[in-house]
Amino acid sequence: MAQGEVLGFEEYVRTRQDALLRSARRLVPDPVEAQDLLQTALARTYGRWDGIADKRLADAYLRRVMINTRTEWWRARKLEEVPTEQLPDARVDDATEQHADRALLMDVLKVLAPKQRGVVVLRHWEQMSTEETAAALGMSAGTVKSTLHRALARLREELEARELNARALEHEERERCAA
Repeated sequence: MAQGEVLGFEEYVRTRQDALLRSARRLVPDPVEAQDLLQTALARTYGRWDGIADKRLADAYLRRVMINTRTEWWRARKLEEVPTEQLPDARVDDATEQHADRALLMDVLKVLAPKQRGVVVLRHWEQMSTEETAAALGMSAGTVKSTLHRALARLREELEARELNARALEHEERERCAA
């Protein structure tokens, strides 16, 4: 390709880029994919620029290349569906237990002293390192470790006590219903 032809293509791209990008946006909804589509079409057209005798038809040519490229991408996509002889059981995730666990956690954290609660939240909820937690709370790393150890032990005790109470109430309820 001669130097004048390369510049002709570059000049064409510079002047028609916005219009061509709008065309690409009509073909694919994602703006990043539209840019990729246009770049791919431009790369493919660059190699055939000499073959376009009437440069006034370059827009039509590029649009056809974009359509063909989009079709190739669509055909090459990986389908997530796998044909089977038997339909799988429909499963609906129930977040009730997750919400109950979160509510229990928030309630159990109230038994901790503010300093302990802060260490537990930063170390386990925010997943900070011991050193980051120490810096955030203005204490030494050793203090964070010992405070965390005592806080987790207190949380275990509280959860066990609540479990025992729940079992006792459940047992009383069964006896009341049986009587």
